[in-house]
Amino acid sequence: MHDTPPVQETCAALAERHREPLPGTAAVARSWLCLEQRGPWGHNALVQSHLDPDLGRALDRAAAAAGVRVQLIRRPGRHADEPSAGPRRVYLAHTGPDASWLRTADITDPADLLGLDFDGVGRGEHGGWGRPASGPVLLVCTNGRRDRCCALLGRELITDLGGRHGEAVWETTHTGGHRFAPAAVLLPSGYTYGRLRGHTADAALSAAAAGKLVLEHCRGRSTWSHAGQVAELAVREHVGEYLVNALRVTGEDGDRVRVEHQDGRAWDVTVHQYELDPPRPNSCGKAAVRPTTHVAVSVSAPPEPAPRSSASPR
Repeated sequence: MHDTPPVQETCAALAERHREPLPGTAAVARSWLCLEQRGPWGHNALVQSHLDPDLGRALDRAAAAAGVRVQLIRRPGRHADEPSAGPRRVYLAHTGPDASWLRTADITDPADLLGLDFDGVGRGEHGGWGRPASGPVLLVCTNGRRDRCCALLGRELITDLGGRHGEAVWETTHTGGHRFAPAAVLLPSGYTYGRLRGHTADAALSAAAAGKLVLEHCRGRSTWSHAGQVAELAVREHVGEYLVNALRVTGEDGDRVRVEHQDGRAWDVTVHQYELDPPRPNSCGKAAVRPTTHVAVSVSAPPEPAPRSSASPR
């Protein structure tokens, strides 16, 4: 009689069972380029899809040099294995709180994107490209060739949303953090979510349209470093701030992160990095590792400057 081999837990199930923290796990990117590519996606979708692989490599090189993250996107639904035809939707976004924006265009030749001023986009300058998007978009990772959790849980989320947000919801290739599936990113803010559920996605889209943020299941704003993401979210929890662009990370010195409010208030946040036990795969099929996490251990306002003397000089 043969023993049945144990069923291996998925990376997402393990991360959730061990309560791996979400804050500080968003991919770091200040600007995003999202190109519609219908049909199947491979593990490295930019070179493993119906998109010309030479074009995919060229876009990746040009964007990466400027700090722009490239995503393939497609509309929710069935994805037949056939080449794309007709116009493709493109989104271009900058996530910086001082000047975040989301632009869109429909193009016929994706090679035209090589003409973008990627350095300008990375700095937050769109140069009049495209037109303003009508509202925020939510990109849900569903690329099963990278990780089965994204395919199963991402598609489950798409199904749960039931098409009620129209063109505000797209499937995408990879947002980082398979073990936090369903994983999604909101543009133009760059706030990223994990273990997302339909009702939270509904609330996040509704809040984003009003310039606000839902903190539930939030992993951080892609604008900031991982420590900066943790610090910013910690301040939001500390003071109950939900306006998307109210806070900015203005400095990091060792384990101290400075977060400033648009009204002039400021906080110093102490952020420590830890390794977690037990070891576990950060993606299905990979070897077990000890994941790292960033944790805000204190939030304190910096001391007020000493008042100037009102005495008249002699």
